[in-house]
Amino acid sequence: MNDITMQLNADHLIRQALSEDITSEDITTNAIMREAKKGEVELICKQDGIVAGLPVFERVFKLLDETVSIEFFCHDGETVKNGQRMAVVTGDIRVLLSGERTALNYLQRMSGIATYTNSIVTLLKGSKTKLLDTRKTTPNMRIFEKYAVKAGGGYNHRYNLSDGILLKDNHIGAAGSVTAAISMAKEYAPFVRKIEIETETLDMVREAVEAGADIIMLDNMTPEMMKEAISIIDGRAETECSGNVTAENVANLIEIGVDYISSGALTHSAPIMDISLKNLHVTE
Repeated sequence: MNDITMQLNADHLIRQALSEDITSEDITTNAIMREAKKGEVELICKQDGIVAGLPVFERVFKLLDETVSIEFFCHDGETVKNGQRMAVVTGDIRVLLSGERTALNYLQRMSGIATYTNSIVTLLKGSKTKLLDTRKTTPNMRIFEKYAVKAGGGYNHRYNLSDGILLKDNHIGAAGSVTAAISMAKEYAPFVRKIEIETETLDMVREAVEAGADIIMLDNMTPEMMKEAISIIDGRAETECSGNVTAENVANLIEIGVDYISSGALTHSAPIMDISLKNLHVTE
């Protein structure tokens, strides 16, 4: 996440998170630290995993005080180990204390997603199948969570409703049929947009192929149904498997040969990674 992306798309969200945590003052910090004193604190990893969100972690403190400096000893997407010293944060101790929880909330959440994503990506190594996230993200956290998926080695599906066409069951119901939905999408959408459609039965798969869908999602199908669907599609569209995809069952999906596997669990079920700020002390 570069500086431009951060300032245009993330700063206002980080400010909201800080405002949620500090409505008028940090009364605890102000009680024990009446004036500015320079200090430093260490960022310590407390479990193995993939780190993601270091630029966001830094931005929390910079929005509170631009003079805060951070020396990082790792980078997003890298493997970190339990007990590893990841960074040293230096600045006004009041800022270090007030920004601690918000900064860690982002870093722990994003690193947890990257770690969980990477565990599934590892299972897919050697296959042609790519792992995608979904829009099942925490409200106002999408930019951070989708970034974390990429840091973990996964790929982003559409970012939002403006980003791509995905005709789901209720869109098909509204249009009247698979064929009608695809026809309407082709007529309305710019030619540069691919059209993806969600299918739940083999009859829907056949109809989607004949109607000219670019991507056909096989939603909540059994492995046997998916194998038959792949045979029906026969390379005439890209394929995506979705529905209850987790680290526990992804191994069963590899040999089916879909182009993509999408998993909402990457963002809605990943546990946080345990990371702490420790050993705060005055330096002047």
